[in-house]
Amino acid sequence: MMQLISIFVIAIGLSMDAFSLAILYGTLNFNRRKTILLSFFVGVFHFFMPLFGNLLGIMLLSILPVTTNIVVGIIFFVISTQMFLSIFKDEEIIDLKGILAIIFFAFTVSIDSFSVGIGLNAICNKKIIAVTIFSVISSIFTFMGLSIGSKLTEKFGKVSTIIGIIVLFVMSFFYLFFYNG
Repeated sequence: MMQLISIFVIAIGLSMDAFSLAILYGTLNFNRRKTILLSFFVGVFHFFMPLFGNLLGIMLLSILPVTTNIVVGIIFFVISTQMFLSIFKDEEIIDLKGILAIIFFAFTVSIDSFSVGIGLNAICNKKIIAVTIFSVISSIFTFMGLSIGSKLTEKFGKVSTIIGIIVLFVMSFFYLFFYNG
């Protein structure tokens, strides 16, 4: 049960970046088809990126003499730090007219899930369930952000990013200092 709660908390933290950018892009008033397509691709990338990261993590952990909880803690700390630094950058709106632009957007908001995948073995033993939850939650958050973006301010997008930062930062300390595997 604790693993499932951790998976959901991590999924929400990972989805906040997509959510905040989706709010920004939602102000462009995409049609329903594009909203669904963009949400779908974000979900697809949040499914496969952790799996690719996990393959890399397995290789790294076979070489490095550290425990997986230390790796996961460091990864969460790095992701939360990167998200924190991104708050101070002005977001550039990329024109999402073509499928390649949509795929690029989905890829960029999913990079952090690759990093989480590196330590996925320490988080849970059911990777497919975990990445499915990451995928579904990120799709939902992206869809919600796009759907309500025209009604919300850019400031709220920053607030959601801050929430994601806090979640991942707390999780990093949990894995670094309290988790015993």
